[in-house]
Amino acid sequence: MKLIIINYGAGNIKSIQFAFKRLGYDAILSNDPEEIKAADKVIFPGVGEASSAMVKLKESGLDQLIPNLKQPVLGICLGMQLMCLHTEEGDTEGLGIFQTKVKRFSNNVKVPQMGWNVIKDLKSNLFKGIKENEYMYLVHSYYAEHCNETIAATDYQINYASALRHENFYGTQFHPEKSGNEGAKILENFLDL
Repeated sequence: MKLIIINYGAGNIKSIQFAFKRLGYDAILSNDPEEIKAADKVIFPGVGEASSAMVKLKESGLDQLIPNLKQPVLGICLGMQLMCLHTEEGDTEGLGIFQTKVKRFSNNVKVPQMGWNVIKDLKSNLFKGIKENEYMYLVHSYYAEHCNETIAATDYQINYASALRHENFYGTQFHPEKSGNEGAKILENFLDL
């Protein structure tokens, strides 16, 4: 299986690469459009600030490539947020894959949300074998609003979409690569799609 992690200069991609290595897969880091198009599965990671990440995607033409990919694509954290219509972070237009907007948590809660929280209302093969209210690891100041594409929810100040799916595109706000055995199971489920 050819597994590509999109390397566009945003994110903690080594931890994702190591997580797949533990599952027995070599994930290749690449920003080459032809190599990404030829992959069986694509991971779109991201840690950092949305507007500067979008600039990097545009500079490399990946903003045009990603929404047109036909194989399963998994956006993680900022990757998922950039797949939405718009994010309040840097007032940034997203890739428009998921029909929802990304908002900032209010100052009434500790921001970023950092640490373990539960996911519930699970609705996808991505969560095969994962129990309701399983703990996942999150670090984020912005959240995706619920939409028809919500496949998991989390409570922090409000109830928000912690995972999304549209056709072959999946997104998780949490970090499966940092979420122990249950997170590894989600990555395995993604590889099985």
